[in-house]
Amino acid sequence: MNHTWSDDQPIYHQLRDRMVAMILEGAIAEGEALPSTRTVSAEYRINPLTVLKAYQQLSDDGVVENRRGVGLFVNPGARERLLRTERRRFLEEEWPRIRSTIQRLGLKPEELLRSKTVAARPKARTR
Repeated sequence: MNHTWSDDQPIYHQLRDRMVAMILEGAIAEGEALPSTRTVSAEYRINPLTVLKAYQQLSDDGVVENRRGVGLFVNPGARERLLRTERRRFLEEEWPRIRSTIQRLGLKPEELLRSKTVAARPKARTR
């Protein structure tokens, strides 16, 4: 996992987004426990209260449930719910900026698809 933080959002929000990504990617499945606050705090070298705030957001969103004395677990149906909300958020918040940039640069769909395949190819090694 990436251990760098951006200055454009609070760390707890970025951590929440990383946990959402892990759930969406299947790294943490429904019914599984989230890593403990101590583990995340130590791994990312952040304050445990920051981790708790990120986890509280996930709980408030209904993504996880607290099982007293055991930990936080991903709720059944959380992945599907996250897919819906993250898709909506992307289309409402991020896509308009991306689309505007594409239009401003005059990029064509073929160029975008071609650039993806070029970026995915391994780079030639130089001596």
